[in-house]
Amino acid sequence: MEAYLQIVVNGLMLGALYACIAVGFSLVWGVLNVVNMLHGSFIVLGGYLAFFAWQYLGVNPLLSLVAISTLLFLIGWFLQFAIINRVVAQPVLTTLTLTFGLDMILYNVMTVAFTATPRRIALDFGSLDIRGVVIPLDRLVAMALAFILTGLLFLLLRSSKLGRSIVAVRMDRDAALLMGIRVNRVYAATFGIGAMMAGACGTVLAIVYPITSNMTDLYLGKAFVVCVIGGLGSVPGALLGGLTLGVIESAAGDFLGPQHALTLGFVLMLLLLMFKPTGLVGRRGYE
Repeated sequence: MEAYLQIVVNGLMLGALYACIAVGFSLVWGVLNVVNMLHGSFIVLGGYLAFFAWQYLGVNPLLSLVAISTLLFLIGWFLQFAIINRVVAQPVLTTLTLTFGLDMILYNVMTVAFTATPRRIALDFGSLDIRGVVIPLDRLVAMALAFILTGLLFLLLRSSKLGRSIVAVRMDRDAALLMGIRVNRVYAATFGIGAMMAGACGTVLAIVYPITSNMTDLYLGKAFVVCVIGGLGSVPGALLGGLTLGVIESAAGDFLGPQHALTLGFVLMLLLLMFKPTGLVGRRGYE
């Protein structure tokens, strides 16, 4: 029984991080209809910034998270407003190619500037042992931060003027224009929020896992899978999809071996694409 509880706990902690990885990607894809290939690099950049702030300035990542998120928001806003917005009305393949090219630039800049050597913020939080179930406190902290960040984004979309504008643009762009909403600014803000969530997630991940530029594709792939499982453009969908993928990978890693955990996640994604392409809680309109 303890072994099964350990699998579930590990899966939930991992799934919360997956949800945090995917929620910004899902938002940008759902609102702008842009497959943001930069997302994985934004996550890694956030992790690098957190690591160097901790190593050279002695700033705890829990404190640097706000500054890093703000910086990534500004970078994302600028890229969307100045570059991506020029082709945002073009077919998806055009915007995908553009963000892929920008991703290659950012990836190579990070690799040259920081090298691909894995780096991790070595904070010793210790662990809890609750009736035989071991809970590493660094992962518990990371899970709590992931839930908080996801919850704050959900509240932003539900309770703020910007959030209501984003929802309106997602549901009907032309109607939003007629209502006086400046769609281009909403697009830029949405892309900035996606980058902000990626930077915050990278800061959280740097507490738990080594950060290296070679991880950009992995994080991007996880975001794809979580969006398909949970439902595109939905914060609750990203949360449910992340938790589902985390538990499945945790169980698969224990029963089938860690080499098959990733495969099982992609198999689930393919099954959902065939039988329920909107995901577990996704729907055509934005909630």
